[in-house]
Amino acid sequence: MSGIWREILAGLGKSIPEDTGVDADDVPWELYRDLAAACAGRPAVIAQVGQSLDGRIATESGHSHYVNGPESLDHLHRLRAIADAVVVGATTAFLDNPRLTTRRVPGPNPVRVVIDPHGRVPESHALLTEPDAETLLVTSVSRAGLRAHCSVLDTSGGDRRVVPRLLLSTLRARGLRTILIEGGGQTISGFLSEGLIDRLQVSVAPMIIGSGRPGLVLPAIESLDTALRFESRTYPLGKDTLFDCRFS
Repeated sequence: MSGIWREILAGLGKSIPEDTGVDADDVPWELYRDLAAACAGRPAVIAQVGQSLDGRIATESGHSHYVNGPESLDHLHRLRAIADAVVVGATTAFLDNPRLTTRRVPGPNPVRVVIDPHGRVPESHALLTEPDAETLLVTSVSRAGLRAHCSVLDTSGGDRRVVPRLLLSTLRARGLRTILIEGGGQTISGFLSEGLIDRLQVSVAPMIIGSGRPGLVLPAIESLDTALRFESRTYPLGKDTLFDCRFS
């Protein structure tokens, strides 16, 4: 297990358990041990989505605070703590104004990567104003006056759309091996449809939103023979259920 994982678990007041069970307080230690080994072995891409039982991550207006409970939020912050970089799309950054830090758990903040090809994220938002972590804006739009903790990456194609595979290779060239794709649904779906995600973490809340923004939107298929199939395990996170989907 990597040093940072030992620090995270110790900081949470827990020793590393020797058995393979889940701790009584619903912290899935077995999952974290497994993730630590996977991330130490080779570069990995982890995606995380929190959604309702009917697969919605927000209402139609974009309201999403909070679909999942506090245990799921703790889980998300643990994933941030072991990621070298955390990636979000422009819609998530614009609507949620996230900080993408590890405020709820011990551990370092990851490099923050914002896919914003059209320059939608306001300069007043936290990612561009709070120097808690390095922030990379993935855009072909000129952004003058950025603060010292911000810089621009251009990994777009001819139509300004960011190319996920090129973005990953650019981040890895910077030494960022473990990449967390945090949102939103379109961003995660783009990486998943290109086969770039190793582990998909889906935290499902006992809630039905009815209509709203879907968690995943992939190209249509004709038959279930071509559906994505994978090994999965489930873990309790308070009232939520975490699905750990393993694609590689």
